[in-house]
Amino acid sequence: MSAEAANPGAHSRRRGRPRIDLRRLGRAALLGPAGRDRLPDAIGHVADVHRAHHPDADLTLLHRAYVLAESSHRGQFRKSGEPYITHPLAVTLILAELGAETTTLTASLLHDTVEDTEVTLDQVRREFGTEVGYLVDGVTKLEKVDYGAAAEPETFRKMLVATGNDVRVMSIKLADRLHNMRTLGVMRPEKQVRIAKVTQDVLIPLAERLGVQALKTELEDLVFAILEPEEYERTRALIAENAAAGVDLDTTADRISAVLKDAGITAEVQIRPRHFVSVHRVSTKRGRLRGTDFGRLLILVAEDADCYAVLGELHTCFTPVVSEFKDFIAAPKFNLYQSLHTAVTGPHGAVAEVLIRTHQMHRVAEAGVIALGNPYASAEPTGTEQTATATAAEPYDVDGERVDPTRPGWLSRLLQWQQATPDPDAFWTSLRADLAQDREITVFRADGRMLGLPAGATCVDAAYAQYGERAHSCIGARVNGRLAALGTVLKDGDTVHLLRADDDPRAAGGPPKGTQEAVSGPAPDWLDHARTPAARIAITAWLQAHPDLAQPPAAAPRRAALTPVAADRSTTVSAVVDLPDADADADVTVRLAGCCTPVPPDAVTGFSVRGGVVTVHRDQCPAVSRMRSLDRAPVPVRWGDAAGCRVTLVAESFGRPRLLADLTEAIATEGAAIVAATVEPPSQQRVRHTYTLQLPDAAGLPALMRAMRDVPGVYDVSRTQHPAVTG
Repeated sequence: MSAEAANPGAHSRRRGRPRIDLRRLGRAALLGPAGRDRLPDAIGHVADVHRAHHPDADLTLLHRAYVLAESSHRGQFRKSGEPYITHPLAVTLILAELGAETTTLTASLLHDTVEDTEVTLDQVRREFGTEVGYLVDGVTKLEKVDYGAAAEPETFRKMLVATGNDVRVMSIKLADRLHNMRTLGVMRPEKQVRIAKVTQDVLIPLAERLGVQALKTELEDLVFAILEPEEYERTRALIAENAAAGVDLDTTADRISAVLKDAGITAEVQIRPRHFVSVHRVSTKRGRLRGTDFGRLLILVAEDADCYAVLGELHTCFTPVVSEFKDFIAAPKFNLYQSLHTAVTGPHGAVAEVLIRTHQMHRVAEAGVIALGNPYASAEPTGTEQTATATAAEPYDVDGERVDPTRPGWLSRLLQWQQATPDPDAFWTSLRADLAQDREITVFRADGRMLGLPAGATCVDAAYAQYGERAHSCIGARVNGRLAALGTVLKDGDTVHLLRADDDPRAAGGPPKGTQEAVSGPAPDWLDHARTPAARIAITAWLQAHPDLAQPPAAAPRRAALTPVAADRSTTVSAVVDLPDADADADVTVRLAGCCTPVPPDAVTGFSVRGGVVTVHRDQCPAVSRMRSLDRAPVPVRWGDAAGCRVTLVAESFGRPRLLADLTEAIATEGAAIVAATVEPPSQQRVRHTYTLQLPDAAGLPALMRAMRDVPGVYDVSRTQHPAVTG
């Protein structure tokens, strides 16, 4: 029951949807079909509502569908005692009120015939076409005799797959569940709770994602009454106690109407009472409610530009609450919803929430995808060649995403991950978890294309959404141009450039000759960062298929020396100090500074330190500036004839299997010898390697650094640069 139904006279500005009279339909159904010249009385009301939305609709198909449904269900009764035909009639009326086209209404009349009568799917296809047959098949339940406890999850899987090809399948299912929830009182309490729980976890989120707010809000209230009866009754009493609380809204609505009329803007101002669940949420959030909290103002205009004109008038003539402004016209929600949201201060300081939208936006806001009619009409073949399952003629973009808005990103992702989840229980759990994420963000890929993800998604989720199983080789990401860990949570509007080992030019040609190909895959801790079922399922499958590689690494000491080798740098010095003639016989030790590890042909400067030692630094080393600031006189130095040199390099990389082996191989290939190496423990999936290397020729240093950068996963190689102790 909705708030409007509980208090129908509270606000006369809102035009409620007429409820079907089951008793009248029951009596009409028992009389059987009418003659050829007129529609049966039982479906006459449905036809009138349908014609109100579609004046030129051909009702012949609808008439034939009713005749078959009535005759096949004759003698069957619902648990409430009404003739069974009242159920498909009620479902069809719900869809007709939302503006569904004739094909959907025809299928809704027949939606239980294959499941509960002797009518076969082939018969439906033969008499009404493959399109209607596809819709009926999509909502037909699987038999418990065949599937046992898996019947319910497998039925929903079947419906979702069918919805991927034709979204009208789920429209019929939602209307079917709404009527069943309306009449759920005749069921046992435990069955009511079970059905309400599935409705809450699966069907209400689907209604929200498809934008069918008219069905979603009533389903929420009906579920609320069953699962939280005490809170429901408290909310019901709260609404009843404040039946006259809408005076402030009425006054504000009248003032807004006058302001818009003076501005020459044609608009319709309505008061929309909040439904039960909405009132409950607001009261939980705000505590004591004011009169304006029990409803919102809705302003309907003709054109998009009029929406902003209305907004300007409201913010000029009333005091706006700036924090409440949201523009869902410029940036529509992922479920097609468009509207301007604002709030203004009314009489006595009461704040009234205002929604501004066009009449077409309002139809879509209420009916969602149902308001689009038949979105596939232009792409469908005609005549006997028409098949509802054939989607090749439907428009797709280069990534296989349906261009029309009835195949949004969330549905495509759901259809992808369900294929990798054959187990019914795992599918059922993943489906509920996926649908519980009720907000979506949009991020931009490196190529400028958009990627839809649930709120709270990380770079791991983005990787699997973009690359599927190829994301196993992901080694890092750049978010808005900055290096980021794969566990980074993304925000709406972020630009994400995912880095994969496969993208590296050196990796593209395969491993070096004579080496074994490295197996690159996700780390176990990726599961801690995966929010989407697609990512979690793919990561889990890889870890199960590679148990040896999936073991987490043993904890490493803070700076674990892999090959601790003590070396006397004086044996490799090739720098020469030019001493004055008077000091030519002095015993001078020349040492290359460890802070900047200069090598030929670096520009260098020397300084005398304790013990008669001359340390040689690169000119750009910070130690040089510090020594000069202390008035330490530089000592002239130059490179000698020795070709070899020793250098310390730091490699920054993303962690992956065989990274250390590939780096050492690249170093050996360039002819350098490793004197010492340290690897710091991974931090946010990044690894820092420090190598002290002996080169046969200093001229080979640039080539060595390039070779190390070419190793997959390495994003930077630099000369060591850390503070030195001055003496």
